Amino acid sequence: MEPTLLILAAGMASRYGSMKQIQSFGPGGETIMDYSIYDAIRAGFKKVVFIIRKEFADDFKAIVEPPLKGKVQIDYVYQDLKSFTDGFEVPADRTKPWGTAHAVLCAKNTINEPFAVINADDFYGRDAFEKAYTFLTKDVNDNTYSIIGYELLKTLSDNGTVNRGVCVANGNGNLVSIAERLNIAKVNGKIVTDDNQQPKELPLDSQVSMNFWCFSPSIFSYSEKLFNSFLKENISNIKSEFFIPIVADKFINEGKGTIKVIPTSAQWFGVTYKEDAPEVKANLEALVKAGEYPAKLWK
Repeated sequence: MEPTLLILAAGMASRYGSMKQIQSFGPGGETIMDYSIYDAIRAGFKKVVFIIRKEFADDFKAIVEPPLKGKVQIDYVYQDLKSFTDGFEVPADRTKPWGTAHAVLCAKNTINEPFAVINADDFYGRDAFEKAYTFLTKDVNDNTYSIIGYELLKTLSDNGTVNRGVCVANGNGNLVSIAERLNIAKVNGKIVTDDNQQPKELPLDSQVSMNFWCFSPSIFSYSEKLFNSFLKENISNIKSEFFIPIVADKFINEGKGTIKVIPTSAQWFGVTYKEDAPEVKANLEALVKAGEYPAKLWK
């Protein structure tokens, strides 16, 4: 079965104010998400599923659908606070979505094939999508998932510290743990953290998660069970979130299977700080100039 690309976009409206205010970065007015879809299509993906909020679905579709018509199959999933919460009373003052793993779970009845998961507002690079497609068509199964690992040095910002999920793999390249490290920066040629955890200095070649995962549909039933347990403990905490690394960590430690760390040489970039925007634009212009992308993606 051909793999699907699942794009987490439910938080975009809250970050940008409205769908009509999504920032353009490419020379042809493209968003970062456009480049991910373009890379996915040329890697071999035939279907894209967007996870969004129902209240901005019309605006989202009006922006996204026209340039993609005839190029890739499109479907939508709505992340709703009441999805998969049967038996629990969602607090009336809860407005924050339940998190990335819940967003993925919301696609349970839409995706029946191997799939990749990415953030809507991160640039991942062509190499990452090619490696994800190869894994999803050759190696994925109900006991073997993967994560695309980025070189930590290529994910830092010159405008402030960043938080990253630092991956630890064993000799076979299988994920052992993901540790969320905070306030990471490059200082005097070294990568250091300021989060009261050890070690303070991280290797320059550390692999980190940028939320690019590859799963089989078996992840849905497993996540649903974990989400139920999560709600039992956190239903009254209006800021609690059910993240993909929570599911991944349980999957490994409960002996359900393995998660391969697939390294990519791609340069990640995104807008962690508003000051990052000019650099993102410059990076895309350089890639266009080098012939990696056309000046207008969807011409």
